[in-house]
Amino acid sequence: MLKQYIIDATTKAIKDAAKANKLNQMNGDEEFMLNAEIPKNEEFGDIAVNVSSLARFAKMAPPQIAQVVSEFLNIDDCEITTVAGFINFKLGKSFLNAIVSEIMNKKSDYGSNDFGLGQKVLLEYVSANPTGPFHIGHGRWAAMGSALANLLKFSGYEVFQEFYVNDAGNQIKNLGRSLYIRVLQELGEKVDFPSDEVERKSFYPGDYLIPLAKDFVKENNEFANSLPKDIKDLSQEQLDVLSLFAKTRMLNLQKELLKKFNTHFDNFYFETDLHKSGKVEACVNKLKELDMLYEKDGAVWFKSSKFGDDQDRVLRKTDGSNTYLTADIAYHHDKIQRGFDKLINIWGADHHGYVPRMKASIEALGDNPDKLEVLLGQLVNIVLNGEAVRMGKRKNMVTLEDLIDEVGVDATRYWMIIRSIDTTLDFDIELAKSKTDENPVFYVQYAHARACSIFRNAKNERINVETKQKIAPVFTPEELDSAIMNADLNLLWSVDDEKSVSSAKKLVLKLEEFKPVILMAARNRAPYLICKYLQELAGCFHQFYTFSRVLTDDKALSAARLALVKSVSTVIKIALDILAVDAPERM
Repeated sequence: MLKQYIIDATTKAIKDAAKANKLNQMNGDEEFMLNAEIPKNEEFGDIAVNVSSLARFAKMAPPQIAQVVSEFLNIDDCEITTVAGFINFKLGKSFLNAIVSEIMNKKSDYGSNDFGLGQKVLLEYVSANPTGPFHIGHGRWAAMGSALANLLKFSGYEVFQEFYVNDAGNQIKNLGRSLYIRVLQELGEKVDFPSDEVERKSFYPGDYLIPLAKDFVKENNEFANSLPKDIKDLSQEQLDVLSLFAKTRMLNLQKELLKKFNTHFDNFYFETDLHKSGKVEACVNKLKELDMLYEKDGAVWFKSSKFGDDQDRVLRKTDGSNTYLTADIAYHHDKIQRGFDKLINIWGADHHGYVPRMKASIEALGDNPDKLEVLLGQLVNIVLNGEAVRMGKRKNMVTLEDLIDEVGVDATRYWMIIRSIDTTLDFDIELAKSKTDENPVFYVQYAHARACSIFRNAKNERINVETKQKIAPVFTPEELDSAIMNADLNLLWSVDDEKSVSSAKKLVLKLEEFKPVILMAARNRAPYLICKYLQELAGCFHQFYTFSRVLTDDKALSAARLALVKSVSTVIKIALDILAVDAPERM
């Protein structure tokens, strides 16, 4: 990576200058940090390093430090100048050519790294109750989680993606009761959900259960007709049948939508299986053996405050039933027992108070709480015609499927990832559907399609816009790939066109930035940085296209520019693949 290369070279020069007694009071053993940045003014070079912070050690003026250090720098094909406390580096063509050549040779591996060192990561996200359609918040977690999984794999991690199915507890029983009402309605009975707001909260009155009720009656007609007409007379056995049917169908619908949304899990882990396996009870017993539990007011409490939580937490209520926390502790303990080095969860921001108690449980059970990372995601606001769309959790909801049907998978995914997960996202539906440069996903995809169009034109007949005469292809299909791979890249910098050379150089340097962007995105668990980078890369490419005619009568120059275009399309494709967004060849 160029910036790191420059920083390393500058660091060595500083130490050499200090040991040569050229930096006054510095001896070369001081601890310091350098940053490399892209100067806003092209006249100051391609990369700049500020050494002003060394003044506290050297007791010298920053301009003097920069001048002294520059004299100890020895970088081939690089013009070095100083301004104030900055050392400026203007890279020669060998650096630029090497970037393009590396992309051409590494192809889809360009930008990959071993930052993860093969660590086994269990990435858990979405993990919705199977009680209804995914809402748009689930869509954000699905897009972010799957993109993060791809990013981590690209950065040397071994990633296992898991969806925790919350299928235990009252919500599944409430789902069964809700299906019961819809089944009776399908059979012609005049029944409805409670009108009282408090009672109604124990049901799921959304219309999405109507198709399920039709299927249930069709597949279980005799059973459906045997159901009592009053919910109070519904037996536990009948409720279990209804609940299982509704849960299974809703989960299958969720799985189908996830697949459509390019989100693929390695495992669906059921909470009911966790209980049936005895792992919950075993975990409670282990905490008891470790003296991490106590009884108070008829309940069993976990000493979570001992490990940084703001208070102790109830694991078993006075009626003998477990709290949600009990199963969650057992689930996370099971994750670690399965041999994962790192647990990454994506939760909604309303779960922020849950993080310290989960970390406390991991530490109480003898493991490192830092194994758990929790990414807290903020809400998504749907904006339609400039106005926010109101959403209800159980009725008249804006579902993820509605959104995908309206704007498409690619636009939905890209927009869900485009902002940091810890910031609220305003999803502008009309803008996401538009085919203009203002739409970020269109802008990037169009750049890739434009690059592919150039390749097609390179081997196809063209029309002279002035004479309307046909022009022979620049390359035959057989020679195109070879011409690009063996292009003389020096020609990019030797043309007598300052704007063409400048735009090409900006484009190449932007291509090189992909490697540090990927590394930073993986380190910070921040796929949105890839979206930001893609916008900038697409902008540089469109600018290059404006100032540089790629296909010319000069085949050698055309090949060199095609190699640069090929590098652009390669990097865009890699980045969009990480985001699980299509890189179209035509638009």
